[in-house]
Amino acid sequence: MSGEADRARRFLTRRGAWLEPAGDRYLVRAGPDRRLRPLQRLGETEFLALARAPGLVVRRGGGWVLRRPGLDLPAPAAGRPGLIEGERAVMEPDGRMSRRRVNLGESPVMWLARRKGPDGRPWLTAAEAAAGERLREDAEMASLTPPVTQRWDGLPRHAGGSTSPFAPAFRAVRARDRVRAALDAVGPGLCEILERVCIHGSALQAAERQLGLERRTGRALLRQALQKLAAHYRIG
Repeated sequence: MSGEADRARRFLTRRGAWLEPAGDRYLVRAGPDRRLRPLQRLGETEFLALARAPGLVVRRGGGWVLRRPGLDLPAPAAGRPGLIEGERAVMEPDGRMSRRRVNLGESPVMWLARRKGPDGRPWLTAAEAAAGERLREDAEMASLTPPVTQRWDGLPRHAGGSTSPFAPAFRAVRARDRVRAALDAVGPGLCEILERVCIHGSALQAAERQLGLERRTGRALLRQALQKLAAHYRIG
């Protein structure tokens, strides 16, 4: 484990400490009061290291805590691993911010990344999991909701409003473009399962049913798609 990840592990062993997602970073917090300065800021590499060892579990109210024997946490809802419903500020197509009900818990990709096969190897590599999470974050920033393709045309255009890279509408358009480029790079036949799992938050078995796939074939397809996605993002 890297030095930063090991430091975060020590922080997270403290009573009440937890890990909160914040854009493309993760905040190590000492307690529930978000007004207090976070103990540490982590990147995707350190987060995945913690997810592998000692493991992370969904925290009641959102975020994650270290896996500990006997920790009383709610079981994930059927068909939606790590589902914790709550509200989060999201960007509307016109650039306004509003609050919507979203999953504050563990994403399906991170849930799969913690699973291991009979040989003891993780179902997903760190690069595959990081690629899936990056696509999910871009989709959230673009305010994409099912069905994805019907929302792209409704998002702000470069020609309208402020062209500042800090303007909400500009960031939404850029995120929309990144999602489009990522799905195009993966290609038809594979991008559909990425949309279901990474963007819509469906569990793998639910995605198989929705796409009419044979049982237990979804993981192989998802891995192929994530490998292409990681190559597109130049991860790994």
